[in-house]
Amino acid sequence: MPFGTGDHASSSDSVVVLYKGGRLQSWDLLPQAQQDDYSKQHVELMLSVAHKYGMVTLEGFKLLETKQPWQRFWVMEFPTLEGAEAWIEAEMAPPYGTYGYYEYYLSRRFAMDYFNDWVTQPLQKPQPSSPVDVDRRPILDVDRNSYVVLEFARMLPEAVLAPVEERGGAEHRELMKSVAKEHGLMRLEAFQLMAPQHEWHRAYVIELPTIEAAEAWMEAELVPPQAAYSNKIMHLARKWSPEFFASWLVNP
Repeated sequence: MPFGTGDHASSSDSVVVLYKGGRLQSWDLLPQAQQDDYSKQHVELMLSVAHKYGMVTLEGFKLLETKQPWQRFWVMEFPTLEGAEAWIEAEMAPPYGTYGYYEYYLSRRFAMDYFNDWVTQPLQKPQPSSPVDVDRRPILDVDRNSYVVLEFARMLPEAVLAPVEERGGAEHRELMKSVAKEHGLMRLEAFQLMAPQHEWHRAYVIELPTIEAAEAWMEAELVPPQAAYSNKIMHLARKWSPEFFASWLVNP
């Protein structure tokens, strides 16, 4: 993602849990009846936490490529740290939690207005499906109307020492804006970790209408010289049953 966003502060209005998750192989060894029972208990528990703490966002993405041990990425937003902590604790609770893979990162929304004019095909919020019935849960599937690039990025240490003109930040911004305009960028959301990781400290959710658009975006992100001063890990994904998970929120 482009340089030049360093002066844009992260928001303190909410806490966002970024979650790389999946089910362990041991889940598939359980009888179907036991899977159904554990899943029902899990949904009941997580719904109670979502409603108690006023969950703001619950959105999942399924990776297109097989990626063990995690297959899905989640963005879960709460007004308070207490809500985020309660969600993580409940999600890992047995019996269902015994069969999951958990990689959590606390973050804040970042540069919330910076990318607004990049978006050329703004999205409508997903319309919630019927209220969640724990006894009759729908079959979940991906939304095939778009592609999502999940990007995990960090500036390399040497970038701080390099002259601004050598880093190519301005040129990179113009390149990405041109890709956004040409290919119909649908949204771009940024998150900054509260505790930076070695390989990344910001995560981006970039949604585009076609596979060609997603490929063009990822190729442009790796154009030098800007790409030579940053670490970027990108995955291609689809949204995961957005209408169903929108129905979990008290005020979607």
